[in-house]
Amino acid sequence: MSKCRVTQGSVTAVFPTVREVLALDPVRHGAPRLVAGDAGLDRLVRWVHVAEVPDIATLLNGGELVLTTGIGLPADDAGLRAFICALADVGVSGLVVELGRRYVSGVPRVMAAAAERRGLPLVELRRATPFVRITEAVHALIVDAQLTELRATEEIHQRFTELSVEGADPAEVVRQAAELAGCPVVLENLARQVLAYDPAGESAELLLDGWEQHSRRIRPAGRTAYDPDSGWLVTTVGARGQDWGRLLLRWPGGGEGLDRSTAGPVAAIQAPDTPPTRLTILIERAASTLALGRLIRRDAEGLERQIHRTLLTALLDHSRPIDEIALRAKALGVVLDRRHLVGVVVRHRADDPLADAGPPGDGGFGAETGPEAGPARLRDLAEAVGQALREAKLTALTSAVDDHAVGALLALPDPAAEEKALAAFAAALRRVRLDTAPTRPPAPRSPVGPAVARPTDAPAHPASADVGRSTDAPGRPITSGVGRSSDGPARPTSTGAGRSTGGPARPITSGVGPLRRPPASAPGSPAAVIVAAGSGVSSLREAGRSLVEARQIAEAARRDRRDLPIFRLPHVGLAGLLHLLRDEPRLQTFVERELGALLAYDAQHPREQLLGTLRAYLEQGRNKSAAAAAAHLSRPAFYERLARIGRILDVDLDSVEACLSLHVALLALDAVRTP
Repeated sequence: MSKCRVTQGSVTAVFPTVREVLALDPVRHGAPRLVAGDAGLDRLVRWVHVAEVPDIATLLNGGELVLTTGIGLPADDAGLRAFICALADVGVSGLVVELGRRYVSGVPRVMAAAAERRGLPLVELRRATPFVRITEAVHALIVDAQLTELRATEEIHQRFTELSVEGADPAEVVRQAAELAGCPVVLENLARQVLAYDPAGESAELLLDGWEQHSRRIRPAGRTAYDPDSGWLVTTVGARGQDWGRLLLRWPGGGEGLDRSTAGPVAAIQAPDTPPTRLTILIERAASTLALGRLIRRDAEGLERQIHRTLLTALLDHSRPIDEIALRAKALGVVLDRRHLVGVVVRHRADDPLADAGPPGDGGFGAETGPEAGPARLRDLAEAVGQALREAKLTALTSAVDDHAVGALLALPDPAAEEKALAAFAAALRRVRLDTAPTRPPAPRSPVGPAVARPTDAPAHPASADVGRSTDAPGRPITSGVGRSSDGPARPTSTGAGRSTGGPARPITSGVGPLRRPPASAPGSPAAVIVAAGSGVSSLREAGRSLVEARQIAEAARRDRRDLPIFRLPHVGLAGLLHLLRDEPRLQTFVERELGALLAYDAQHPREQLLGTLRAYLEQGRNKSAAAAAAHLSRPAFYERLARIGRILDVDLDSVEACLSLHVALLALDAVRTP
């Protein structure tokens, strides 16, 4: 049954139409025939009133369906016209006349003509019918409809209140709305791109086919309104004066009509209708829940990016059907079918935000600190990747894929465009990151305290590639401006690159602590951000493999000191091979055999973490002085730790072969631990 909303004062009620009343069994028993006024069949019936006097209009308030036998109606034509006009003026819904007592074969033509002119439905009952049965049926219909509407409204409010409290995502809100309505529901942004949908059991392909063009033809009047031409109930989604989308519910309408033929009971005559009140309440409550959910999300990530992340995650963990991913991506404007797909992952070399901070123009994101530094840095990187894709005019799904990396699935027209597209993206990303670099350098840092200002008369001591290395003796610290030998007083240093005039090379310090290494993107050093690309594939079913490969390459390239615009699998060498073999049981057994004793020791002595000491020693090419500086340890303490590692692992750390095996095991351990 179709229900409409009528407002009287502050009371909103649900009433049937004349069309629906005529379809009731007690009315059908009277063999109804529509004589005139079919234009008014969708008028609401607020009540049923039985009347046998001609001046009944003065006792009515409008919205009544009047039942009469006609015995008290005027006998002249003028009186009948006046009677019909009075009913129409007061706003009655319709007039039903039972034949047999006053009118035998039919109502007078003058009465039918007057009703037709005023659009007042005039119906004959050709069989005797107890009016009490009609009034009982209509009044029960009204009361039942009001109770049903009240229960439905209560359930709607309860359901969406729970969704608001639980912080449900947009897809869940849309799903619940479609379930309650039993109709397809679509959430779109202002660009007419689909953010979420639920076809309510219908064909999703048909629902979303040509969505943008179809949506632009849906132009309801008002913030919440029904467009009868398209059959969509639409409400705007937004809060605080900032609208960001529309929620649409397809309700094609309906209603039952009448056949004006003289034979047979009432049949269908189509007429436009409006959605039930509960659907209007439902769509508005769903829109409020969506707006509230967006307001309370602390992360500034847009809904489009959330959907991108959902789809990329689904490709990686195979949690959704491929056809659904393709359909949802297409609704977002990213066509993945019949495209050459390339997985790309962008990440910082260091997980520590401070490690990538550098002076202006270095391509870093500054020296943010605190618990929000990591998420903020990842968000900045995701925005930079999105902007680079736009500048390079590339179509892709893109979002963060873990706590440190941003992924993108490029959709290219053919394989020949792969290298050119990747080069354009890498160049655009570098431009974007340089444009958004911080405008002030980070404050100087020291591991042990604030840096001491250099005397104005002390010359700067440049660092060279062989700082901390010596051909004839272990390195020793050099202070800024003066050098100190192991057996003599301090003396001025030369301008040599990290070498004194009379002693071996020693690491440079700044004031009271060793200098940090140069920023990762300083001249001559690799960039702070790694761009890795997997192998191109021709099917969406293989896209997850390309993304996984890109993530493995990015992880393996973190220790590659080359500054390559794009890292591919051949560039990462041994580390890349180990990442591809990370699930191989024999590789995991090798790691345990080589490092198991040291890992067990670290688990029992969490403050020492000798694995980091071993890593520093091997990464510095077994140069103990440089490794001690990298580990921020004094040389005696570092030497003592190395000796302890040798005892735990029962290896000679001066053996090239033993250290090579341990280094491979460390790389394999990193590969195995990478999520």
